[in-house]
Amino acid sequence: MTGQGPTKEPPVQGYADSRFLRVRDAFEHNFATGEELGAAFAVYLDGEPVVDLWGGVADRHTGRPWQRDTPVLTYSCTKAITATVLLRLAEQGAVDVTAPVAEVWPQFAAAGKSGVTVEHLLTHQAGLPVLEQPVPPEDFGDLPGIAARLAAQPPLWAPGTAHGYHALTYGFLVGEVVRRVAGTSVGELVADEIAGPGGLEIWLGAPDDVVSRAARLSAGDRFTRPAAKSRVRGGPMAVSEDPGPGGDPRYAAALAALDTGSLMNRAMGNPNPNLLKGGANHPLVMAAGWPAMGLVTTAPGLAAFYRDLVAGELLGLGTLRDAVRRRVRGPDRVLMLDSSFGLGYMRPALTYPVPGAARDTAFGHTGLGGSLGLGDTRHGLGMAYTMNRLSQVITGSMRAYRLVEAVYRSLGRD
Repeated sequence: MTGQGPTKEPPVQGYADSRFLRVRDAFEHNFATGEELGAAFAVYLDGEPVVDLWGGVADRHTGRPWQRDTPVLTYSCTKAITATVLLRLAEQGAVDVTAPVAEVWPQFAAAGKSGVTVEHLLTHQAGLPVLEQPVPPEDFGDLPGIAARLAAQPPLWAPGTAHGYHALTYGFLVGEVVRRVAGTSVGELVADEIAGPGGLEIWLGAPDDVVSRAARLSAGDRFTRPAAKSRVRGGPMAVSEDPGPGGDPRYAAALAALDTGSLMNRAMGNPNPNLLKGGANHPLVMAAGWPAMGLVTTAPGLAAFYRDLVAGELLGLGTLRDAVRRRVRGPDRVLMLDSSFGLGYMRPALTYPVPGAARDTAFGHTGLGGSLGLGDTRHGLGMAYTMNRLSQVITGSMRAYRLVEAVYRSLGRD
């Protein structure tokens, strides 16, 4: 037949079990509406793969297609991995999460922090969400050096009295505790004890061959200054720009996102990947192994991490149940929204939006721009969503929410 161009490759590839066809529909919807560039979604149910989908392009400049094994930087999805590493050490008796950090890191007691516990670090209560001294790019790989800067700082609030998202500092703090008790980095323990034995495609400190095939992150629409009776769209975390009677905390969060001097932007801006060409796409960022935001993974790899976690293979189930117990819930001093945390794991809240059926059982972590990892022991689920078009929302995304909702609906849970 003449007059036709070459047939285009279908934008969505992969597999969805017949019980989960609505998940494929939701994944295809994200592409059909133009919200995706490249993305992947994977789900395990009771240890078995039931969804493994991918599509789009890994690099919008070259048109390189997204493959099943395309890795990508997933920002704060990393925090759940880091928490698991520390909790494994706690199970072994190497560290007590209720004890002061200074017991294993004496220098940390400086500036009035002698009473700060490891639990305070894991639950974002330490009062150290900001690195006050700028970290130059040549020091990005010196994790103990960055941690030493934090050890010298006073807290911004009395530790244990409030919580505020430690966007980057969480990793340097928890990572230094791990290094002090284990004699090695979080990334090395991930490789040796989690990724290697399980054959999981997760890297905290990505090698050159992984960096070379990683998807390239691209910015989506950005926040604009609020105007009355308009909306910044973005899904579950859409920010209302008309506060209405009584105000709307999402409005305050949007204003904080626009204010370069806000605690939110200070917490997320140092160390600053944008000092490097290509920002977070720079090989140095992916290789540095920052334990708060450096995870490079595939969707099947991150989903398999949660599969193994809910099966009791990475932590004892008693340890996991205690770790996901809500320690804090309510207004977050950094994100300006309600957030909730167990020991390093996010729990459902405005900052971790999930459908009603998952609100009592889901745990995991979001990543800046929209990526998501989620486990659910009651429903036997492990799932992950990865993408390279960064959403404009502060945390969570409608793209991920649609997929998670479709999973629970497929199980007859609304």
